[in-house]
Amino acid sequence: MKLASPVRVRFAPSPTGNLHVGGLRTALFNWLFARHHGGAFLIRIEDTDRERSTKEFEAVIFDSLKWMNLESDEPVLVQSTRLKEHQRIIQQLLDEGKAYRCYCSQEKSDDMPSYEFTCRCATETAQRSDLYAVRFKIPTHQEDITFDDFIRGPITIAWDQLHDFIIARSSGIPTYNFVVVLDDAFMQITHVIRGEEHISNTPKQILLYQALGYDLPRFAHLPMILSPTGGKLSKRDGVVGVQEYRRMGYLADALFNFLVRLGWAHGDQEIFTRDELIKLFTLDHVQKKGAAFD
Repeated sequence: MKLASPVRVRFAPSPTGNLHVGGLRTALFNWLFARHHGGAFLIRIEDTDRERSTKEFEAVIFDSLKWMNLESDEPVLVQSTRLKEHQRIIQQLLDEGKAYRCYCSQEKSDDMPSYEFTCRCATETAQRSDLYAVRFKIPTHQEDITFDDFIRGPITIAWDQLHDFIIARSSGIPTYNFVVVLDDAFMQITHVIRGEEHISNTPKQILLYQALGYDLPRFAHLPMILSPTGGKLSKRDGVVGVQEYRRMGYLADALFNFLVRLGWAHGDQEIFTRDELIKLFTLDHVQKKGAAFD
């Protein structure tokens, strides 16, 4: 399947830990999708979690990707370098009445569906402190949100499952769902290929794309890598860190081949060269069910 516009995809790890096999498989699928369509594979470091992000983890991630020959086709974007632009757009949404300051207590400021729109209905004169979060104002009287997932087909999220979510914390640091939209638009990402745990984030991001007038990318949500018993993969199930396989003497191409086969198949073929994978890889052959990690 040839796509009309030049494909641009990204792998966006957070430097809050070592790169694990689940993250690496996401990077592989993005890289193969870009190569198959003659597009660009980009890397973005999402370091807005100031407390947990470290340069040490960032270096390990880059080292792991370099070992796997998965380097960015353009200069790597570090998310924190765009903080002023993120904050400018937050102010723009406030000025346009598409967001508002929330002065609720910390308990009520959590991004929970139970939020009762307390500050949405209040005037600025009712503010009680200089500490506030910023919430995105969900448009009223909307239909349910449906998007066409490359792997799963149409997905619908009921409108009553959405609420005015936080786009900037009281510290002034924007939240994930907000900055990922701004940075994907800035990088001109055409296809967002990521884990299925992000499905619940997608409707919020679609609303932000619409509010900001950005073109919407296509979404593809990959199945989880599961433990041999069918649960969430963890260290108890064996080695999950990419660098551990390198230290044990595994070849990068062997790990590459093994991870691609977790959730994707081409007939009964088990072993592929990279050139074969580039030629054969499509999202049409990615399964919806999680794949067990043996």
